[in-house]
Amino acid sequence: QLQLVESGGGLVQPGGSLRLSCAASGFRLNYYAIGWFRQAPGKEREGVSCISNTGGSTNYADSVKGRFTISRDNAKNTIYLQMNSLKPEDTAVYYCGAASWCGGIIDYWGQGTQVTVSS
Repeated sequence: QLQLVESGGGLVQPGGSLRLSCAASGFRLNYYAIGWFRQAPGKEREGVSCISNTGGSTNYADSVKGRFTISRDNAKNTIYLQMNSLKPEDTAVYYCGAASWCGGIIDYWGQGTQVTVSS
């Protein structure tokens, strides 16, 4: 079964940090660019960050630049999103998705992990 599984979400205070993981099973992530997306209640899903299949290229939404870092460990078949200086507006369900390139059509989606930033 081909699937992506996110983990690492939770409740954190403003200014805190979390690290999300996106692990693949049934296929190798090194063939795919991986994007992180999020969807807050009542809002559309938005792109947060993306990393190329080799890890040589990354991009970030303006709202998270300087606070979030995307990385990949192809040997572990896992992508990470390090989130620092979290704000209440970062509260959302975070999803990872695999595509042929950043900005391409998503071939596989994970089920999402909830991130809540609140005092």
